[in-house]
Amino acid sequence: MRVNSYLGLDGFRFGWVAAWIDDLGDHGFDYSPGLMRLLAIPHARAMIDMPIGLPLSGYRACDLRARELVGPAVFLGARRDLWTFPDMAAANRHYWEHEGKGRGVSAQLWNIRDKMKELDEIITPARQAVIGEAHPELIFWNLAGRVRLARKTSAHGREQRIALLEQHGFTRLPKWLTLRHGTGIGRDDLIDSCACAVAARDSTQRIGGEEIDPRGLRMEINF
Repeated sequence: MRVNSYLGLDGFRFGWVAAWIDDLGDHGFDYSPGLMRLLAIPHARAMIDMPIGLPLSGYRACDLRARELVGPAVFLGARRDLWTFPDMAAANRHYWEHEGKGRGVSAQLWNIRDKMKELDEIITPARQAVIGEAHPELIFWNLAGRVRLARKTSAHGREQRIALLEQHGFTRLPKWLTLRHGTGIGRDDLIDSCACAVAARDSTQRIGGEEIDPRGLRMEINF
């Protein structure tokens, strides 16, 4: 019997963290400064918490819909070539001038621009069949029976998410959370990568998919 493995990826300050789980329930995690090394881990399907499919202007419909469901954890304003601006102020001046006040980017989105670029240089429409965009908060919302959990920054919210992941196979996660010290991996980054791996294995649902960006990439969020 062929054993398939499923990969979940999230960015953190010093690079990327990946969690994987296979059909037999074995699971592990790894991290790297670069995305390509982690995508070399054999996988039948991967999900990544990073925008895929970037419009030249405006907000993606999938982000607006996801935000309706799970709130401001979904960042708005992911656009192609965001990383070409010298600083966030210059980016926002451009977007305000061309799209109107209030249509800029947040500090959270600005801070992941280099990772958006790194993924954009790797992903192709063909690769999108195996590597999809996911959002951890949508995944948790779905796993919890389509209800919003407590804030992930709260102790209760963290416990809720860890419990859901344990129910879906990531029984070693509490141990992993004690092993990440010194790596730079945030607690939430590791939890979110596990959620993305669960979606890589189990997801059959998505928001969006109708919009196509200039590179032919679908704008959609799997959960």
